[in-house]
Amino acid sequence: MTSKIKPAKGAPYARIMGVGGYRPTRVVPNEEILKHIDSSDEWIRSRSGIATRHWAGPEETVATMSVEASGKAIADAGITPEQVGAVIVSTVSHFKQTPAIATEIAHRIGADKPAAFDISAGCAGFGYGLTLARGMVTDGAAEYVLVIGVERLSDLTDLEDRATAFLFGDGAGAVIVGPAKEPAIGPTVWGSEGDKAETIKQTVAWDAYRTTPVPGGDGPQERTAPEEIRYPAITQEGQAVFRWAVFEMAKVAQQALDAAGVSPEDLDVFIPHQANMRIIDSMVKTLKLPESVTVARDVETTGNTSAASIPLAMERLLATGQAKSGDTALVIGFGAGLVYAATVVTLP
Repeated sequence: MTSKIKPAKGAPYARIMGVGGYRPTRVVPNEEILKHIDSSDEWIRSRSGIATRHWAGPEETVATMSVEASGKAIADAGITPEQVGAVIVSTVSHFKQTPAIATEIAHRIGADKPAAFDISAGCAGFGYGLTLARGMVTDGAAEYVLVIGVERLSDLTDLEDRATAFLFGDGAGAVIVGPAKEPAIGPTVWGSEGDKAETIKQTVAWDAYRTTPVPGGDGPQERTAPEEIRYPAITQEGQAVFRWAVFEMAKVAQQALDAAGVSPEDLDVFIPHQANMRIIDSMVKTLKLPESVTVARDVETTGNTSAASIPLAMERLLATGQAKSGDTALVIGFGAGLVYAATVVTLP
């Protein structure tokens, strides 16, 4: 039977055309973290490589940070907001179940009725969004796609948790994905290991705070009063996550190189998720990257910003001249789920 449906038709390939970032104005040094935990600056630096991080103020919301980063990415790409056909936002720190924050961001940047939606893929979220955007462009669903990774992880940080209090930061990174005449975003190697979901998680579910009647019930359910429940935070089993990231994600990174037909010697830049300096250095060693490869180590001054970390690191490398337009870069994100996504891209 012959199908009556016309095939989708888009650009032959897709590329990252522009990048933008936003870091909150408040810089938080380790000394401030040490007011709440029994530790030292030396311990934090040796364990994570983090010296400072940025925390958002009341006016620096998930939406406002995203709008700032998006404006820079749009300008860098040389297009107008009206040309954006889709907005994809990866975040775990937008606390309204609905509507998607992507719709508010799309409106505030002046896009013309684009598709807009959020995804929740933790620290791999930017890679997931980039993969979706590439498909939209090559499928013809949108000519230009705005991909945003944004987090206010300070809202989900337990300052008294010695294992995580020093890790997280806030910020937003954005890219424009558009048409290309040659391959500039390689095949994505992605996946999940749900059997390890408990290694990184939110401590308390939001429904633990419910005191209103439940539909179909006889009245309010008997629950612990909200004031007696410690506010939700992100917690993790540090050693388990470290081992998984170092050994398993190095394999995924190599698979992404193989899928793109690129060798470590062909790389100009390596931009891993900025989780921990020890993880980054271990992956570089395991992958046997040449010394000529520029490695993003934005975690030192930005902390772990989850979905925002890769585009923020990319933006800083380009802005400081450590990387240049046209460079070949391996990007890989990994985190809660446990989920991961890796691909090779040409930098804008």
